[in-house]
Amino acid sequence: MPRIPVSSSALSRRLLLTAAGAASLGAALSACGGGGSDGGSTSSKPVSQADIDKAMKTPTELTFWTWVPEIAAEIALFEKKYPAIKVKAVNAGQGTPEYTKLRTALKAGSGAPDLVQIEFQAIPTFTITDSLLDLRPYGASALKSQFVDWTWSQVSGSDGEVWAIPQDTGPMGMLYRQDIFDKHGIEVPKTWDEFAEAARKLHKADPDVYLTNLAANQVAAWHGLLWQAGAKPYVTSGKSDIAISVDDAVSKKLGAFWGALAQEGVIGVEPDFTDSWYAALNKGKYATWIVGAWGPAFLSGSAKDTAGKWRAAPLPQWDAAKPSAGNWGGSTTAVIRSTKNPIAAAEFAKFLNSDPESAKLFATKQFFFPATKALLADASFSGATPAFYGGQKVNEVFAGISAQVDPSFQWPPFLDQVATDWTETVGLSLARKTDTVAALAGWQSRLTTFAKKQGFTVKAAP
Repeated sequence: MPRIPVSSSALSRRLLLTAAGAASLGAALSACGGGGSDGGSTSSKPVSQADIDKAMKTPTELTFWTWVPEIAAEIALFEKKYPAIKVKAVNAGQGTPEYTKLRTALKAGSGAPDLVQIEFQAIPTFTITDSLLDLRPYGASALKSQFVDWTWSQVSGSDGEVWAIPQDTGPMGMLYRQDIFDKHGIEVPKTWDEFAEAARKLHKADPDVYLTNLAANQVAAWHGLLWQAGAKPYVTSGKSDIAISVDDAVSKKLGAFWGALAQEGVIGVEPDFTDSWYAALNKGKYATWIVGAWGPAFLSGSAKDTAGKWRAAPLPQWDAAKPSAGNWGGSTTAVIRSTKNPIAAAEFAKFLNSDPESAKLFATKQFFFPATKALLADASFSGATPAFYGGQKVNEVFAGISAQVDPSFQWPPFLDQVATDWTETVGLSLARKTDTVAALAGWQSRLTTFAKKQGFTVKAAP
């Protein structure tokens, strides 16, 4: 992968677990953006090809809210195929700022776009308010086999709805400093036990160096680690039932592991994506970075002083015989249910992310990590040998990791509260080096109380 030319701010939405603000369940449902007579259809009856052909020849302008930089090239491909359709790209903010504006427009009943960029984890926040168009009647289900299985699960509803089309992903792996490992005789850890031993060995040998940093402000990374460990922190059914399990046995295992390393002082816990954190990466303070598949491109632009010293590997495993992975980052294209142009909007969402040329542009121009199986298997992508990583086929490593991501992981419909409560409980325990397992119980209690107050029925974990 070549050095990323995109600014770090343009990539921030894959770095942070962001979400729309939560409202009470009743208020959320009343604020939905359901389409009127001109809006998107809620029928599961397939739209005929004749209707599609007619719509795509009718002069139409679509408004697309997206934070993707320099997306004009991908849009141009669509407009070349469908000259009657014009797409107006609007940057309404990245992550939370965009979601806040969207929620406001939906509540007002005007000003919402036809389509919107939305992260995987934010989808439930908008499906619970009936704000997204089910894309099944518009032929989206036919694309399922083109995408990595777990990504399709992330955009699918419990009744088979297709709420969005996957665009990019962030399967989690480990970037590591080969030179630091070699200097201290450390092998790439295959298990988390080996990882802990390496952390202790390295910091004892050089007190100025830590094996890794687990940011006390990074709830996204924590969820990715939960995902890899096989946790099911949120299991929803319908619009009002949820099981919350953020302090179950799997979560406690994770809490005990990372909490102990933090208390021992053998890992860093400083906030990430700060000036001091960037400086630490450049100076070799951290020997690994546990990160999503967007990390290699990001790091090559943010830690230039370390070029040639990094390599990539899968995450250490809890059970080496059953390798698994989690995900951190990635987004989709969804159609807003109130659109007056559902056919054209659906066709654009499908084309943007499944057309081979468009998908490849995202991987080579914006350096997004692909969601399509074809691109992950493309030798020109997987076989790239970036000098920053010593000529290693980094994309190939992360493509293999993507195949191990559990497709059953779910997100809650009140993600902002999840993030706030984690930061003030689990994150705080890491920063202060206190009892992380006890902090998990506090997180569980706060989320349970919040969910009940919002009108959810909190059920026992399945």
